[in-house]
Amino acid sequence: MPEAQRIYLDNAATSWPKPEAVYTAVDDYLRNNGAPAGRGSHRWTETVAGEIARCRQLIARLVDLPDPNAVVFTNNGTQALNLAIHGLLRPGDHVVTTVAEHNSVLRPLHHWETHHQVSVTHVGCSPNGTVSLDEIREALRPETSLVAIVHASNVTGTIQPVAQVAELLDRHPAKLLVDAAQSIGHVNVSQRLLGWDLLAAPGHKGLLGPLGTGFLAIGPGMAEQLRPILHGGTGTHSDLAHQPDELPEKFEAGNLNVPGVVGLLAGLEFLANEGFDPIQARLDSLTEHLLTALTGCPGLQLVGLASSANRLGVVSLQLSGYDPQEVAAMLDCTYNIQVRAGLHCAPRMHAALGTLAHGGTTRVSLGPFNTSKDVDTLAMAFAEIGSSVSA
Repeated sequence: MPEAQRIYLDNAATSWPKPEAVYTAVDDYLRNNGAPAGRGSHRWTETVAGEIARCRQLIARLVDLPDPNAVVFTNNGTQALNLAIHGLLRPGDHVVTTVAEHNSVLRPLHHWETHHQVSVTHVGCSPNGTVSLDEIREALRPETSLVAIVHASNVTGTIQPVAQVAELLDRHPAKLLVDAAQSIGHVNVSQRLLGWDLLAAPGHKGLLGPLGTGFLAIGPGMAEQLRPILHGGTGTHSDLAHQPDELPEKFEAGNLNVPGVVGLLAGLEFLANEGFDPIQARLDSLTEHLLTALTGCPGLQLVGLASSANRLGVVSLQLSGYDPQEVAAMLDCTYNIQVRAGLHCAPRMHAALGTLAHGGTTRVSLGPFNTSKDVDTLAMAFAEIGSSVSA
């Protein structure tokens, strides 16, 4: 019996497939250029410099920053979050964050708690995964220097009230760091709309670029407050003993991942040509179809928002009688459907949702190349697995 066609539903981990232009851009650079960024003055490095500048410009336009150089490339979203946290915090500071955060925020903050006398308050969330604004307001102290919040949960897909958090900070000196790992490329992350000071994101999820890409967007007035966490060559000001102060060199030590950046540029151009709004409208419709199709599957429980409003196409599920890893393995082996099972690097969120003791959830996450047929096949698979338990 021939193997079923692969159905990839793990886009919250990384998007796949990529647009064809992404594969072409990476291959073309590696085969026909190969020059590093900022190291050399021949025409091949000039070509690379132009593509990197174009990528910064498109990201700056997407996040609504006037200066493209305030977009600092990193190797992933985790590195961008670490740059923001380690670059901003000082001993004695207080941080407000949430139970919905990824370990890329939780672990750097734990390091500061353990080694640098920083105190951290983790505010809670509702049963559907929405963070409590009242708890954030009550948690703020005079010494609070940072509020770190994920824009959209990687467990439930819930979109958090980031703009309202920014309003709470209008009269407070704390800076707002937003983790846009799941939201960028899907919903508006404009600095003027959301009011963030720092925004960290990977390039390989909603922006459809390759793995090994990411960036930190640095809001107005923030570059002076951040310390670099890497020091080294930049290709500029090589006579200086210290890291240059100019952006982006202040935070970009060492060679850039040029194959990744040119691939990310191709992903951004694909999204711009297709239109962010039409793509998200299709994903919203597909998310609604997914939630409807899964309703009534034997033993299947949705964790988080049951509605398609105020959420992304990231859906966590539990199937009675099965460990989440077992469900993912059956979907993969029997139906050639790939999902993610476990705690999703968000243990406090699973504790808040009551799923930690059960090993987390089985997570389904949609991407722009998924179809209604994919959703229907998944629903059929869940119905068959669930029926085998109840039989």
